[in-house]
Amino acid sequence: MSTIDPITQFDGWLSEAIAAEPSNPNAMTLATVSAKGRPSTRMVLLKGHGAQGFVFYTNFNSLKGQELLKNPYASLCFHWKSLDRQVRIEGVAEAVSASPADAYFASRARGSQIGAWASEQSQPVESRDVLEARVAALEIKYEGIDIPRPPHWSGFLVVPDRLEFWNDCRDRLHDRQVFVRDGADWHEERLQP
Repeated sequence: MSTIDPITQFDGWLSEAIAAEPSNPNAMTLATVSAKGRPSTRMVLLKGHGAQGFVFYTNFNSLKGQELLKNPYASLCFHWKSLDRQVRIEGVAEAVSASPADAYFASRARGSQIGAWASEQSQPVESRDVLEARVAALEIKYEGIDIPRPPHWSGFLVVPDRLEFWNDCRDRLHDRQVFVRDGADWHEERLQP
């Protein structure tokens, strides 16, 4: 069993990244796998984290949403170039409950709320004009009133079972520290570069 809590260590590294990174220190690569076993990656933004896991929000009808609903295994990767560090996280994604999804949606900029309704994410669109026309119609529909969260828009909590902290070191002898969950406990080991 480890005497170091990997979530606390992540908190420290993220705080340092927030101070050092010029843009989006909460950006992370999300990897999912299709029903046919094909990997798919994209960048998303971390919107919350803690002992339970790491949260991001999306359209559940998007490619990533559909893949996670069918195969919940996910991998996240933070890369902080200014710090020469990265953190890899593996675990199972589960949908967040309505209450935090509603609260986060309400905190978003109004334009982003409209966009969540207007975009049929990952689906083909005839032209940019079609998408912008949907936005204009929704701006009229919701003028002067709060915009509700779309039923297809929510979040995922990635519950980690493995975290790897990678730190660049001289002569490419990088420091790799891995934590693997065993029930409620974390076991720590070092990997060779």
